[in-house]
Amino acid sequence: MANPASAAALLMLLALASTSSAQLSTGFYSSSCPGVYTTVKSVVQAAIAKEKRMGASIVRLFFHDCFVQGCDASLLLDDTASFQGEKMATPNNGSVRGFEVIDAIKSAVEKVCPGVVSCADILTIAARDSVVTLGGPNWDVKVGRRDSTTASFSGANNNIPPPTSGLANLTSLFAAQGLSQKDMVALSGAHTIGLARCTNFRAHVYNETNIDGAFAMTRQSGCPSTSGTGDNNLAPLDLQTPTVFENNYYKNLISKKGLLHSDQELFNGGATDAQVQSYVSSQSTFFADFVTGMIKMGDITPLTGSNGEIRKNCRRINY
Repeated sequence: MANPASAAALLMLLALASTSSAQLSTGFYSSSCPGVYTTVKSVVQAAIAKEKRMGASIVRLFFHDCFVQGCDASLLLDDTASFQGEKMATPNNGSVRGFEVIDAIKSAVEKVCPGVVSCADILTIAARDSVVTLGGPNWDVKVGRRDSTTASFSGANNNIPPPTSGLANLTSLFAAQGLSQKDMVALSGAHTIGLARCTNFRAHVYNETNIDGAFAMTRQSGCPSTSGTGDNNLAPLDLQTPTVFENNYYKNLISKKGLLHSDQELFNGGATDAQVQSYVSSQSTFFADFVTGMIKMGDITPLTGSNGEIRKNCRRINY
């Protein structure tokens, strides 16, 4: 019989092996698919060159995926007669976009290394590449996620913060995902890029007082007051540079020019005012905190090891 010390050491090694296999790492594909990063980046850059808004759309896909069952590509699954996905949930329906870019990335990656890279990792890498392409910070993405075989319509409806959220609600919905209030304020800076629909900012520009008057009038001109009229009319979340990733979002908040109610809540006499001020003073501080937040968001309950699957088509589970 092996001596107890070596048996204990072996058990320790086995325990370490099983826990480390459940960890994401930046080198997960270093031998199985070293070309994944250049492949994803080239498709993302081409998509953004074609339509600048797409970078923001991909970042938002990542956020809406990770807040429901973790970063597992559940958002990418299409509804079928026998399967209810997340795409028709209130925060997503008629709003999330960019699925065809993820499909294009998946097919390009499959050509390089078939059956290796998950849709969940593709979305994570694409979100990083979108930020970088639009002028934002770079970081090493942790990978090794696998794809879900389930989705949660109710999770999408309940976990994703609506644009009507107050500061307390924003804070608690992020806390439920293991993200701090500081992470929430930094990640909200993704609204330095992208567009929002009239239906999501109408109440703020017509009914609220913590908004610059001239700015409110400008936004009203493209967003009729009557619900159901012009609901899908678009306006930039950052009125200055909606296709450049920098700290102008926070400068807008200090001027009371946040587009969404939930944006202006970050600078409205509350606990997060000082953090907003710090990002106005230092873009590098914002970038560093944003990267920290994106990495933490990417760590939300991933499927690893033998859990989940590597989908062949990001829109449906393997049969």
